[in-house]
Amino acid sequence: MARLPRYVLVGHPQHVIQRGNNRQKIFKSAGDYEYYLEKLSDAAEKHQCEIHAYVLMTNHVHLLITPHTENGIGKMMQMIGRYYVQYFNKSYNRTGTLWEGRYKATLINTEQYLLTCMRYIEENPIRAKNMVKQLSDYPWSSYACNALGETNELLTPQREYKNLAKTKAGRSSAYSKIFRKKLGSQELDDIRESTNKAWVLGDDKFKEKIAKQLDRAVKSVGHGGDRRSEVFFED
Repeated sequence: MARLPRYVLVGHPQHVIQRGNNRQKIFKSAGDYEYYLEKLSDAAEKHQCEIHAYVLMTNHVHLLITPHTENGIGKMMQMIGRYYVQYFNKSYNRTGTLWEGRYKATLINTEQYLLTCMRYIEENPIRAKNMVKQLSDYPWSSYACNALGETNELLTPQREYKNLAKTKAGRSSAYSKIFRKKLGSQELDDIRESTNKAWVLGDDKFKEKIAKQLDRAVKSVGHGGDRRSEVFFED
């Protein structure tokens, strides 16, 4: 059965996840993270994608991306994959695939979910078996830039983030305050399900709008399945 093309709207943000094959580690040293970020920057620039948030975990990555061409994200991820797999295999004397199939992605209702999704991405190190005590301790995410005001040339502020305040310092301060309130279980479920199942993330009105624009279904019609399974709840 042919796979449906991913939902793509030029200029509209997407939450992207790519995992290591069989949940194996894709980063083993600081040099690995640095190399991935270097190639992410190169690929994003070449294929006209803006990166708003990211986190590199030991066995998967989360990215919040706005593409400015129809095939921008796909080409960007392909370029990163090609360079990084070659680097990783050579570094660790291995062969074969590194990634668990295609990356997963979902279109986001920016007004409703953009900042929530940024936070969801950057909070991964806290949710993942408490890798760090505070987010500022984790060096491989966009948190230090978005919440603390540190410079990160990889990132481009998205409109909803820029609307938080008129100055960079004001935006960082306002954004950091969002983290004081714990993400609700429904918000977590919505983000995880939409991304893992490649549906659109937003309310019914937004989904109807996207469905008309793309002329295809944008949400599940309900075929069962265990929403509470371990795989479903993985970040």
